Amino acid sequence: MDTTDRRILDLLQSDASLSMNELADRTSLSKTAVWRRVRTLERQGIIKRRVTLLDAEALGFSLTVFALIRTNQHSDQWFATFKRAVESVPEILEFHRTSGDIDYLLKVVARDMRHYDDIYMRLIRELDFADISSTFVMETFSTRTELPI
Repeated sequence: MDTTDRRILDLLQSDASLSMNELADRTSLSKTAVWRRVRTLERQGIIKRRVTLLDAEALGFSLTVFALIRTNQHSDQWFATFKRAVESVPEILEFHRTSGDIDYLLKVVARDMRHYDDIYMRLIRELDFADISSTFVMETFSTRTELPI
């Protein structure tokens, strides 16, 4: 990966809707050369997908929650059930296995506290957890999707 690839990635991270013509203009390459580079970056798995970022609050999801989960269960079967449960809840935006005192971290969006409680109750009905602690976001100052290239 060279500086031109990095420039293309930087541009696409900021605006995935840029056309090949626009990328070509901004990188001083031909449209065909840019297209080849983007295809290569996709094949290499560097570009995973192109998405549109939406405003959660504008869509009615005014509550962001980080759910910190501890479990005494560490079997493959338990994890498969847990993963299926998490993937069945579209309001769970992120799902991480962590080190330390917390086993898993979920980032959840909800319309309000009642909506989050419904999500919480769904999870605890399906699985046995040692503990779930919820941290509610009061104010967000910064979020980024762009990686430093």
